[in-house]
Amino acid sequence: MAQNLKPVIIAIDDDPFTLNSLSSVLKEDYGVRLFTSGRMALDFLSGQKADLILLDYKMPGMTGFDVLEALKGSPRLHEIPIIFLTGANDTESEADALEHGAADYITKPIRPRLLLTRVRLQMELQSHRKNLEALVRERTKSLNQAYEKLKIREDVTLSMLAKATDLRDHDTGGHIERTTEFVRVIVEDIFSNPRPGYEISRTEADDMIRSSKLHDLGKIAMPDYILLKPGRLTPEEFEVVKKHPASGEQFLNDFMHTMDDSFLAMARDIAHSHHEHWDGTGYPLGLSGDDIPLAGRIAAIADVYDALTSVRPYKTAFSHKESVKIILAGSGTQFDPYLTEIFGRHAGRFMRIAQQVGAPEYEQVER
Repeated sequence: MAQNLKPVIIAIDDDPFTLNSLSSVLKEDYGVRLFTSGRMALDFLSGQKADLILLDYKMPGMTGFDVLEALKGSPRLHEIPIIFLTGANDTESEADALEHGAADYITKPIRPRLLLTRVRLQMELQSHRKNLEALVRERTKSLNQAYEKLKIREDVTLSMLAKATDLRDHDTGGHIERTTEFVRVIVEDIFSNPRPGYEISRTEADDMIRSSKLHDLGKIAMPDYILLKPGRLTPEEFEVVKKHPASGEQFLNDFMHTMDDSFLAMARDIAHSHHEHWDGTGYPLGLSGDDIPLAGRIAAIADVYDALTSVRPYKTAFSHKESVKIILAGSGTQFDPYLTEIFGRHAGRFMRIAQQVGAPEYEQVER
């Protein structure tokens, strides 16, 4: 039993005298397995473990470099330290061995004290490497857990801020959940089907989806008598409403002064541009075409579809079919033509989302 607890060393050499010398020096401290060919050793290692390998450079048939290449090409065996055994004057082989991944080399004839010292050094280095790798894994795990907690906390904070805005406007958080899911449908289509001018990374896609929650953030600054008015707004009141994109942009800009964050930049673009129109007739800046940030163009479709299919104090809800017709008719004027095309392909999913994430005061969206 004690022998099994010793570190295992594989010795590979076609010279039995060298193998016996290695065994006699190492057997007291290590479990030594002797092989006269590389193939026999590799067959053994296919089902067994080893802590270190002593490998002769010059062997008939499968050379030491052949064995080294096989070991380094194995996902299970490539980390085992290998000490090459070379001739006393074979300096070129020593350099080649180190260049190809050997940990060290020992010249023949074997000198017991040097052999033990080199073996112990490699064993200690390997132990340190394994301990370091374990420490890195543990630290990485801890960092990932901390990151996930921060991400969850960030998402909760975003959702709370978005709901606070939505509650002022609609007395429900359903608008935020629905528009976020509508944005997700369009964004995932764009990400999965790249098209020139619409390419986005996975990070950008995720940021668009998450930050769309804050598209109406600027409404926090609107007075209640306008935001909660039970009827249609006067032209003067509507001019006040048209200021909420700029208010949202300013709100997020204030936070960006303290940190450079791509997510906040995406949220700012959406808050500021989701009421711009493709033909330049929107607000607050009258941007047109590709000058409107892509995230804002996507949020515009999601926001309008939800507004059309929802009850408001001044209107009843349009049916799904009517709402789709209105949005498709706005292609090239109010909405980006390509994004409108994507919306049309997924209109059925929009309807299901509207039905699943509804609220008591919203009419059921019908075909």
